[in-house]
Amino acid sequence: MPSENIMTQTLIAAVQLTSTPDVATNLASAGSLIERAADSGARLVVLPENVALMGHKETDKLEVAETEGSGPIQDFLAEIAAKYRVWLVGGTIPIRAPSGKVYAASPVYDDEGRRVARYDKIHLFDVDVPGSREQYRESNTIEPGDTPLVFDTPFGRLGVAVCYDLRFPELFRYLAAQGLDILALPSAFTAATGKAHWDVLVRARAVENLCYVVAANQGGTHPNGRETYGHSMVVDPWGSVLAQLGTEPGVALAEVSLRRIEEVRTTFPSLRHRRIGVDRTFSARAG
Repeated sequence: MPSENIMTQTLIAAVQLTSTPDVATNLASAGSLIERAADSGARLVVLPENVALMGHKETDKLEVAETEGSGPIQDFLAEIAAKYRVWLVGGTIPIRAPSGKVYAASPVYDDEGRRVARYDKIHLFDVDVPGSREQYRESNTIEPGDTPLVFDTPFGRLGVAVCYDLRFPELFRYLAAQGLDILALPSAFTAATGKAHWDVLVRARAVENLCYVVAANQGGTHPNGRETYGHSMVVDPWGSVLAQLGTEPGVALAEVSLRRIEEVRTTFPSLRHRRIGVDRTFSARAG
């Protein structure tokens, strides 16, 4: 049974944006949607990948990159979490790496505005998108992370992964072995790959790991010409879509229940039936 210190039912929100090359505009848009989510009763809010900047060039992120723990983007996220008394998964923001590149960092703030965790995107999107002229080389500007993240919150064990990570199920098996209850997934899926795979991948990760997935995506046509898929959603451990948006900015709200997780894992105990061991690739670093 859940601990007495854990909320067994919580309203959570996935925020969808159409980010631009202007940081101030993006943060203002995020702030208004966080306010909407909080006014609706959400206690945990997840922002999309590239929340503060969808630049004209990949190198634009280097110009607005911040030092760990200091900078206007991080200050905004901390202040807005405290203002609306929500736990906030801050999408991804560029944090300077020693290599001169940046980490695609996803900071997590508690409802007093304290940064309690940070995940750096592990799998980088170096892809020529099939059926389009789109090409992406994230590794030109982004340094990959190497440490999965799952940790205790008032709502259960929260894990964070980002966008392209979704295609690597071994990462989520590792998180499940660490007690994952809720997965926050900031994303910026392209329109082409999203149409083909977004729904099936998000729901598969929920079903495989018997957890909730809060998938916050970018959506629509951005000023740089990029099109993202949207359809931010919240999925339950049985793969049911509890809330989903279209392509416009907005908030997908749904209730998560630790009792529902316990019920599904008890009646359908597939996690206990594994015959092949969990990949320990990350075990030395994950703590």
